[in-house]
Amino acid sequence: MTTMLLLFVGALILSSVGYVRSDASDHRYKDGDTVPLYANKVGPFHNPSETYRYFDLPFCVPEGVKEKKEALGEVLNGDRLVSAPYKLNFRDEKDSEVYCKKKLSKEEVKKFREAVEKDYYFQMYYDDLPIWGFIGKVDKEIKSDPSEYKYFLYKHIEFEILYNKDRVIEISARMDPHSLVDLTEDKEVDAEFMYTVKWKETETPFEKRMEKYSMSSSLPHHLEIHWFSIINSCVTVLLLTGFLATILMRVLKNDFTKYAQDEEAADDLEETGWKYIHGDVFRFPTRNSLFAASLGSGTQLFTLTIFIFMLALVGVFYPYNRGALFTALVVIYALTSGIAGYTSASFYCQLEGKSWVRNLLLTGCLFCGPLLLTFCFLNTVAITYTATAALPFGTIVVIVLIWTLVTSPLLVLGGIAGKNSKAEFQAPCRTTKYPREIPPLPWYRSAIPQMAMAGFLPFSAIYIELYYIFASVWGHRIYTIYSILFIVFIILIIVTAFITVALTYFQLAAEDHQWWWRSFLCGGSTGLFIYAYCLYYYYARSDMSGFMQTSFFFGYMACICYGFFLMLGTVGFRAALFFVRHIYRSIKCE
Repeated sequence: MTTMLLLFVGALILSSVGYVRSDASDHRYKDGDTVPLYANKVGPFHNPSETYRYFDLPFCVPEGVKEKKEALGEVLNGDRLVSAPYKLNFRDEKDSEVYCKKKLSKEEVKKFREAVEKDYYFQMYYDDLPIWGFIGKVDKEIKSDPSEYKYFLYKHIEFEILYNKDRVIEISARMDPHSLVDLTEDKEVDAEFMYTVKWKETETPFEKRMEKYSMSSSLPHHLEIHWFSIINSCVTVLLLTGFLATILMRVLKNDFTKYAQDEEAADDLEETGWKYIHGDVFRFPTRNSLFAASLGSGTQLFTLTIFIFMLALVGVFYPYNRGALFTALVVIYALTSGIAGYTSASFYCQLEGKSWVRNLLLTGCLFCGPLLLTFCFLNTVAITYTATAALPFGTIVVIVLIWTLVTSPLLVLGGIAGKNSKAEFQAPCRTTKYPREIPPLPWYRSAIPQMAMAGFLPFSAIYIELYYIFASVWGHRIYTIYSILFIVFIILIIVTAFITVALTYFQLAAEDHQWWWRSFLCGGSTGLFIYAYCLYYYYARSDMSGFMQTSFFFGYMACICYGFFLMLGTVGFRAALFFVRHIYRSIKCE
């Protein structure tokens, strides 16, 4: 059974992540050889999630259209490749060759006009190289009344292909602005679709043909902004850590000196500050099963993020490696579920929990449950729109099999290992039988103001880089500077840990011993700030519109931000736990 699981997962990784590079490296052609050209999808340019099959628009459908067999990641990415109507054989030039004559009906004219009005673009792949273009244009002629606009469909596409010996290096497509079909009126129109192919030789080696697509995010002015973001974040980190470290070290030093003098002078003096609650500070939190499950899920997501960065830094996610990121996310999440089970069950048993099976079920559903509900809703919306974002039944079956055969068994195995680890919670001080009453605190020491303060500082360190990530995920910009993104992630972790430690100290100094959940919520509150940034980005920085795009954007971003909440909450709590253990080990507790 274990061997079958490993073979299944290995085949999935090899076929879905690395297949594009190995496939393309064997593409050598002779004059006149057929080079694969696939039409992928069409959709509104400003709505990246709202894409449709290429032939959902009434283009000329060639005989014997074949669908390309796609990997899991491609399907999750919304790719639906079919053979294109153009014949672009190797080094075979063509000049205004007609491939289709068609009389467009009123309904087809209306469908094309609505597509042109929404700035529809098309995407194709030629020898695994992407081709983009718009299907038409709107002639406004400085007219303010939309009813007076004229709509045109491009009917002539010009391909320019660069080659090096027997390899295809680059392809570009240009629409002839003078060869148009008028779609303004609802009437039948005769259309003659044609294409031109020109070949040019280049000295660019095959190994560097993808660099063209990664250069856009490495241009000097973009790099300046990225480095400004890094410097801004580093200055924030240095100021924050320096300021808080100075304060904490001074205060803690004074506290240690004061408590040591109190012990030498008189043991019966009344204790104050964080030492006063040493008998309550390690009292286990309420809802310990949910707390342990949150730590397990957060640890798994943190591990997943580290693995994704490792793959990105070694070059797996090069531009237009279709679906590699989605495949990696699914497979690595499945393989790391054992970490969630082990962490959750182990910590739950340390908290003296008894229902470890229920805890394990909660761990498995804590992140996947909301994600599943969101997916079901959004997939239904995509099916209603007949968009390519709707997953086929076969893909859903594959995901269910991964969950059933990989994720669940590893989660259970990790949980059993965690339960049997028999680790005990290391508390430097004994916990009293009855909890002390928490003194009245001002409003700004309550949970919500503390979360706002804790989330703002880490968010301020990453917000510049967020724009580029959003423009890549929810737009057509290419993001390839993963090294800078990794630095920003490290800064985010450091700031989150440090601000959580500082707020935990101030909470304990105010004699509030309920720090467990507070440290988790403060650490994870950056996820709420990222979701608030989603609102700003949607309304102020993007042109997305429509129910489907809006629901996809806010639905999936809610899941991503929830994942950040769990991951950063775990980081915050772990840092706070380390700090609390350290300071209480440094004093004499009776």
